Amino acid sequence: MLSRRTLEAATAILTGAFGVAVMVSSLNNGIDWSESGVESGTFPFITGTIILAASLYNLVRGWLRGTGIVATRAGLQRTAALFLPATLYVAVIPLIGMYVASALYLFGTLRFQSRLTIVRSTIIAVVASVALYLVFERLFQVELPHGWLGAVLDL
Repeated sequence: MLSRRTLEAATAILTGAFGVAVMVSSLNNGIDWSESGVESGTFPFITGTIILAASLYNLVRGWLRGTGIVATRAGLQRTAALFLPATLYVAVIPLIGMYVASALYLFGTLRFQSRLTIVRSTIIAVVASVALYLVFERLFQVELPHGWLGAVLDL
């Protein structure tokens, strides 16, 4: 089980770390005034400061008001059932390309989460991937990643 206080704290720390990273990286670009006005790191530094301040506010507010259970074991398992395949999908795109990865992801989602038949899942996954290819590669003339598999097959 996951308490609201723990979830609020983890989220605030994560967004606060992002704010600090933005602030530190903007220092490399400069946050001072130059002859032509403010330097290019000023706006990102201000944005990072706002993110950090909001994260600190959320951390204190979540710690003071965070009571109760937010997620049970069953809820976390349902979330993992969506998040882990999506993470795997993104991870395999450089290896097998966007189109094959999309077809496999759609097939797995339709077959195992939506409980469609193998034939129906396959048809939907293949049609969606072909449509993705036609729209981006042919109509928009934008190449999506073909991956290592595309390089081997010389696509």
